[in-house]
Amino acid sequence: MLDPVTLKVNMEPLILSALKEDLTSEDVSANSVIPQGQAGEADLICKEDGIICGLDVFRHTFQMLDDKSEVTFTVQDGDKVKKGQLVGKVRGDMRVILSGERTALNYLQRMSGVATYTAKTAALLKGTSITLLDTRKTTPNMRVFEKYAVTVGGGKNHRYNLSDGVLLKDNHIGAAGGVKEAIAMAKAYAPFVRKIEIEVETLEQVEEAVSSGADIIMLDNMDHDTMEKATRIIDGNAEIEVSGNVTKENIEKIKDLKVDYISSGALTHSAPILDLSLKNLHPLPDAE
Repeated sequence: MLDPVTLKVNMEPLILSALKEDLTSEDVSANSVIPQGQAGEADLICKEDGIICGLDVFRHTFQMLDDKSEVTFTVQDGDKVKKGQLVGKVRGDMRVILSGERTALNYLQRMSGVATYTAKTAALLKGTSITLLDTRKTTPNMRVFEKYAVTVGGGKNHRYNLSDGVLLKDNHIGAAGGVKEAIAMAKAYAPFVRKIEIEVETLEQVEEAVSSGADIIMLDNMDHDTMEKATRIIDGNAEIEVSGNVTKENIEKIKDLKVDYISSGALTHSAPILDLSLKNLHPLPDAE
């Protein structure tokens, strides 16, 4: 599970890389209207309802440009925010505020969007024992941010990366020669502390996965009737995950199944941003 500490130790080189996209030599626009350092302040305003997430990333973006930058918030990650709400202020060199604005907002809007979408999806599973999971379908170089946002929104993380667990998918099965062979090979190779999960697409594969001793069986892109039959075949002999084109719009149709997990790539690849804006930048002539 990604937590604030994990986010903090991983984010700096990624933020630096993002800043380099905007700053190769100088910010010509900012420097043309503010030729010398001038202290200023801007308001961070939410432009629609949602769940805020990524505040530390937002703050750190400005502080990487100038460690004297001050960013304060009236909310914390996971809080509900409303359209028109003032959620924070940025104070510092106005050139720094202008230069860091887009990168900082890109992170905050994206992470808040993922958290908001996840919260709405998780709410649809309320009253069940099903755990909502994300996937590895994340934006390149944004995984640590997006998976953290999923947890803020009330979801859980599946594998972080390929080193994080054994998940045998259709191409692994094809390469190994079948479900039974893939599971046997994984058991022989993987450390004993690793659970073995396998993706299945037919009831025949379900039966083979159960008899071969899979720890977790992922029902991939099955219709509701087939998944119901699959749960009866598994009958408590493995944990069950449902996956395949699961979205906020259709998740309620499968929540009646006796499964342990539902994974949704949509949490990260289809979540719209939460619109936020940095407004009202003005100088602070009396600032020290």
